[in-house]
Amino acid sequence: MIKLKTALTTVALAGSIAAVSTPAMARDTISIVGSSTVYPFATVVAERFGSSTDFPTPKLESTGSGGGLKLFCAGIGTQHPDITNASRRMKTSEYDLCQKNGVKDITEFRIGSDGIVIASSQKADNLDITLEQLFLALGKQVPSPDDETKLVANPYEKWSDIDSSLPNVAIRVMGPPPTSGTRDSFNELALQGGCEDLPAVADMSEDDMEGVCQSVREDGAFIEAGENDNLIVQKLIDDKGLYGVFGYSFLEENSDRLQAATLNGMVPTAEAIAADEYPVARSLFFYVKKAHVGVVPGIADYAEFFVSPSAMGQNGYLKDVGLIVPPRDALMKLQDKASNMPNLAKEELM
Repeated sequence: MIKLKTALTTVALAGSIAAVSTPAMARDTISIVGSSTVYPFATVVAERFGSSTDFPTPKLESTGSGGGLKLFCAGIGTQHPDITNASRRMKTSEYDLCQKNGVKDITEFRIGSDGIVIASSQKADNLDITLEQLFLALGKQVPSPDDETKLVANPYEKWSDIDSSLPNVAIRVMGPPPTSGTRDSFNELALQGGCEDLPAVADMSEDDMEGVCQSVREDGAFIEAGENDNLIVQKLIDDKGLYGVFGYSFLEENSDRLQAATLNGMVPTAEAIAADEYPVARSLFFYVKKAHVGVVPGIADYAEFFVSPSAMGQNGYLKDVGLIVPPRDALMKLQDKASNMPNLAKEELM
């Protein structure tokens, strides 16, 4: 009896070690989290993957890019997601979090492009603004109207307070929360893009400038809508005095009801975004946790399915639903990556 108890204890201990060192087989469905912008594209892929292969349809959750990467990097094991979508590239701090929690081997896929638009109802006054004017409307601290070298709490209440050519309506913009990759990209590309050349921040350190230029006012002019871009679309349709921030694909889906602002003289188009000519264009990604490949069935197959010519080619179904797909050479590299699953190095993120 003692020998049996010892043997059972040894087996239990070995099982515990195995459970810690490798993810236990607890599910047969791929778990995907992350960006609300990538979510519609990934959903189309997942549904086709489930209907045309022997694998179950992956489960998707829209958590925002930052929220998805936090969940993805929390650890190894089937209680954690296998893949995360992102509407910006992984940050070095997130890479470090992954490494700290044992998520050592990650493969990155850049799946295409998207632009961030400022949109409104077709019945609203459309905006034709510069990035500087956009920062003056939404920045938490902006140059004083009386002394452009000094920063003050944002005093502007109407668009026309910034420039008489702009609509004589209250500044009210609805956009995503800080956990969203769209918000990260908007802050960096749009707000900082309109702020960094202003005299008031010219002599600041890089960190201080970023702190000023990417801080959004909190007095009600900017309204956080959560991780649901469709909610923003619906609000714009119902409110002619409201403007919204979201990805270009949502504008395309609702082009009969919404219009896009002109930014720095450019209206967003698929061509301008793909060529990085539109001032607020960004790349879209998904990340695969390699330790789960072969444990949860179908992860590598899903990655290959996502970057296949039928999905992401110039005549692929993702282009039909609004993804600005990569050129042929880039797609071939993605297909090679799906076959080989190379590890993402921290140096690539710097």
